[in-house]
Amino acid sequence: MITKPNHVPERLALLATSALDPFLTEELLKGEQVHGGIDLAKVAESLPEDDARWSVEPIRSLVEDVMYEFRGDRTQADAWLAPRLHATLRLTRREAADKRLWNHIALAVAPDYVVWRHLPEPIANRPERRIPAERFRGPADRQCFSRLWWAAELFRNGSDYEPVVAACGNQDLIHTVLRMELIDHRPTAQALVRLLKSGLVTTGRELNGLCVAINTAGATLVYDVLAPDEPRDPTRLRDWIAEAGSTPPVARHALPVGPDEDPVPEESAATLTKHFAEVFENAPIRGRKIAD
Repeated sequence: MITKPNHVPERLALLATSALDPFLTEELLKGEQVHGGIDLAKVAESLPEDDARWSVEPIRSLVEDVMYEFRGDRTQADAWLAPRLHATLRLTRREAADKRLWNHIALAVAPDYVVWRHLPEPIANRPERRIPAERFRGPADRQCFSRLWWAAELFRNGSDYEPVVAACGNQDLIHTVLRMELIDHRPTAQALVRLLKSGLVTTGRELNGLCVAINTAGATLVYDVLAPDEPRDPTRLRDWIAEAGSTPPVARHALPVGPDEDPVPEESAATLTKHFAEVFENAPIRGRKIAD
């Protein structure tokens, strides 16, 4: 298993995919050898020096702690890291939509974490271990770090990250839901977490079937009318981001606190939870037996 590069930058930067590709060698994708780091730094675009958010050390510290804490079961790392990454790397959604930032984190700052988390175990029909390149430079639902940040952003309930822990404990939920346009509707996100926690939806097949049914129903039923959400106050997010330079590192044994935004209206979350449970009961789930 590889270690971090010999040269890890002190500041985050932007790394275009075209500049990243030459460093995605077969040796790296197989977890055998990492790049040195110096040449990569030459092709990265610097971010403003006066912004404390771009310090690399807090992110390196997080990934080193999570690799140690979950060395026995790396699949559990997502639920621990997602809320802490989000609270550490305080971004606007526009900033988080820039793939160049995630490219840099994955390849320049923590390629060892990407390998640790996503190098598959060998199986009979696939004895060669190789990481998909999309874990370094892929879409938001696949890239190693962006998927966690966006999961935390979409599933947090105001300042409360507890629903993020539940959501990120299910790999199918992250992968399926991050591709749904409806997930930006906060009551929808909270209703899905509640169904997961209740045990009504348990398997990946059931979750995929439910999400397909929700999307289909959403074509004729406007969820924000059925379960309205409160408009967000953008000043609260801006204040939270502005505090990044004076905030201590996130706690390791307690959840951090997110932006001071109002939670989802309870009535809306409860209404959608009930509605989605009814949708699920009638959804065609492959392999599920239909009661007589």
